Amino acid sequence: MKANLFADIPEKAEKEIIEILASGKKFRVERIISNGQSTPENNWYDQDESEWVIVVEGGAVIEYQEDEFFEMFPGDYIFIPAHKKHRVKSTSLDEETIWLAFFVMDED
Repeated sequence: MKANLFADIPEKAEKEIIEILASGKKFRVERIISNGQSTPENNWYDQDESEWVIVVEGGAVIEYQEDEFFEMFPGDYIFIPAHKKHRVKSTSLDEETIWLAFFVMDED
């Protein structure tokens, strides 16, 4: 199956769009499209899986619970270990932010 990462992107969606592009027993690949969305204040992701995420288009700020911030622009990527509490502080307001996220279940 052939697809394009930039195809079928709606203009100004009210909610963030998350699409699973591929998955297996121990991994998942998602395309995430943000339009100014962010994680609600004082809410933190605490995932059972590690995440490697890259900004393909747009921009965002990732925040770790320890007050560490990462501004992200096209080409920037970050590895978030499982159970590392984090949130999306902000995404671009004037353009879509397209993310590619790879989730990997850690070995037991």
